[in-house]
Amino acid sequence: MLSHLADLFAQRQFIRFWLARLAGTIANQMLMVAVAWHMYDITSSPWDLGLVGLFQFVPALVMTLPAGHVADRVHRGRIFAACMFTQAVMALLLLAATHEHFATRGLILGISVVLGVCRAFQMPAQQALTPQLVPRELLPRAIALSSSGMEAAIIGGPALGGVLYVTGADTVYATCMALLLVAGVLALFVRYAHQRATGAATWNTFFAGLGFVWRHKLILGATSLDLFAVLLGGATALLPIYARDILHTGPVGLGLLRAAPAVGALCMSLVLVRWPLERHVGPKLMGAVGVFGLATVVFGLSEHFMLSLLALAVTGAADNVSVVTRSTLVQLETPDEMRGRVSAVNSIFIGASNQLGEFESGATAELMGPVGSVMFGGMGTLLVAAIWFRLFPTLARRDHMVEQASKTARVA
Repeated sequence: MLSHLADLFAQRQFIRFWLARLAGTIANQMLMVAVAWHMYDITSSPWDLGLVGLFQFVPALVMTLPAGHVADRVHRGRIFAACMFTQAVMALLLLAATHEHFATRGLILGISVVLGVCRAFQMPAQQALTPQLVPRELLPRAIALSSSGMEAAIIGGPALGGVLYVTGADTVYATCMALLLVAGVLALFVRYAHQRATGAATWNTFFAGLGFVWRHKLILGATSLDLFAVLLGGATALLPIYARDILHTGPVGLGLLRAAPAVGALCMSLVLVRWPLERHVGPKLMGAVGVFGLATVVFGLSEHFMLSLLALAVTGAADNVSVVTRSTLVQLETPDEMRGRVSAVNSIFIGASNQLGEFESGATAELMGPVGSVMFGGMGTLLVAAIWFRLFPTLARRDHMVEQASKTARVA
């Protein structure tokens, strides 16, 4: 293990990009905590918390396929840097709005739209870039190590955001802006052998990523399983309600609750760096989704802060199995010339499970209350795991992680 890690850290471009993603992820997580708490302070409405997620998801959904096409034709490091700089401008706008007292529900929703567009371009670029910065044989561990770093950022970001929010939202927004600028500058200096596309853009090339995923049923099953599990089981949008009204804590408690899934995910990703998933991949994936659903039910019923933290940590650990499995399969089995488009499809699944899941949580909370909403989602996740076991038998019975990795897929 130590030799593999030493080889990874010797990849200077990979480490530079890893640091850029680390700074950007910390800023993103802090920004989400501040925006969610800020919105709930302004409106005290679960519906509006859900709208924050919806207003990020819809533009991300619309722009992701074009973003994937761009990621296969433009330098991916520069795309990532542009996304960081744009988000820094949004943090500056929130800082000014807070300081000058013109922060409103409409402004926050408008900024959510811009953040959604940024992430539409950011996700395919960063996913497709990593395989070009390390040798192929190091890629599975590089993905697990990247996940470890990002989960550590997701742990520190919300906690730091909650602590800083106590001193004022403007402090959080200023810190986010600085970190995003650092991430953008680091990404500008990432170098790799970029091959500029020479073929004409057509409708066939535009939708090639969708066709690739559809033809590879194992990848389709893994990504769609993750989508529906997190879509139904995610309770992130309701954490401000749980923090204030059920668990009776404040912004610091909210930050800890948001960080708890990342604690579990970090622990699991470190396990996967040491012991990568090599055998019985399908059964382990299905079992992880079941654990995710059960832990969500426990969180929904809990009225004790420590038990709630533990349940959320378990959901994060289970979800990380799906994340690393999906990412490794997609990157190893996709040719480089269309990794951006395939990563864009993968981003749609991720975005739907996160942003649309926040809207689903807010909407169902309006109908059945926050506890009922989380319970409904957890039981729905268990049902999805059972259905997917029958719909995708090749995924359920998958043994080796990279059985087909040596067979390069062809572009249709």
